[in-house]
Amino acid sequence: MDIVPLIDRIGENPTAALFGLITGIVFGVSAQRSRFCLRAAAVEFARRMMDSSVAVWLLTFSTALVWVQGATMLGLMRPEDARMMAVTGSWSGAIIGGLLFGVGMVLARGCSGRLLVLAATGNLRSVVSGLIFAVVAQMSLHGWLAPTRDYLARLWMTDGGANVNLLTMVGAPDWAGLALGLLTAVLALVIARKAGLGPRRLIFGSGVGFAVALGWVLTYQLSLAAFEPVSVTSATFSGPSANTLMFFLVSNPVLEFDVGLVPGVVIGAFAASWLTKEFKFQGFENEANMRRSMTGAVLMGFGAMLAGGCAIGAGVTGGSIFVGTAWLALLCMWIGAMVTDALVDQRGAVGVAAE
Repeated sequence: MDIVPLIDRIGENPTAALFGLITGIVFGVSAQRSRFCLRAAAVEFARRMMDSSVAVWLLTFSTALVWVQGATMLGLMRPEDARMMAVTGSWSGAIIGGLLFGVGMVLARGCSGRLLVLAATGNLRSVVSGLIFAVVAQMSLHGWLAPTRDYLARLWMTDGGANVNLLTMVGAPDWAGLALGLLTAVLALVIARKAGLGPRRLIFGSGVGFAVALGWVLTYQLSLAAFEPVSVTSATFSGPSANTLMFFLVSNPVLEFDVGLVPGVVIGAFAASWLTKEFKFQGFENEANMRRSMTGAVLMGFGAMLAGGCAIGAGVTGGSIFVGTAWLALLCMWIGAMVTDALVDQRGAVGVAAE
């Protein structure tokens, strides 16, 4: 992949933002059409339903595994060069942050990625929750909450100054990740068939996973061609939400992948909802729902920054390259969501489907 002419034409930072925009558009269209949401999948699983949301989530996760591991075997990217793999990970952050995020996404009725997609389709509840999420994420990264996040993260860190590659840790062969992805895809298709899920939603569910792989490959190729150091990353909505917010607030903003990603998701989700006549303005039903959503957004904002990523960033993006703390964070997100659903929503008989 020769991207040097593009870099020479528009520059390294605009190229990174363009790659983020492309990744975001693919993600936004696919997530809107597939109704991808970890919260909905976790609630279905907690209620022993194993229905369409579980099938879509498993298919997204398996698609990301297959494409990313395949790209790795072809030399199109190197997981060890990824930003989240190259830095020290936090086991304590993954546990505490993952649990907080899981609780928050049930209260907010959608994970951070889902809120962004819903906001682009006219859901004003998600606009409010998404803005709160971004503000709290920024506070957790550089603001008043940063010392608390740093203290909790340092309770239990990975050794050696880098994160843990689970495949390397267990001595698995190079093809093990690809094989796991294929097996998970088979499981997803079995569940989808029992749930009566149509091919269109399955295709778009796969598109979400493809967007993750696309981001990895594009940023890795940019890192090889760029003169300045470039972070190898992909779709995630904790850091990028905070960075995008600051991009529009500071006087000298810097273009980067993260800044292109969030607008790309909005553009993709908006276009998909508009063309299918699903765009519709919606607000909070009552004050109680507003308080609940705002509380969930706060927990997700802090939890995501502590865990090293959100349901997409840690759960799918980090999971696709087998980052140890990302897999632990994902597990804790499922646990936090299922416990919260059992204690809060099942008693109130709230519907399981994402809004």
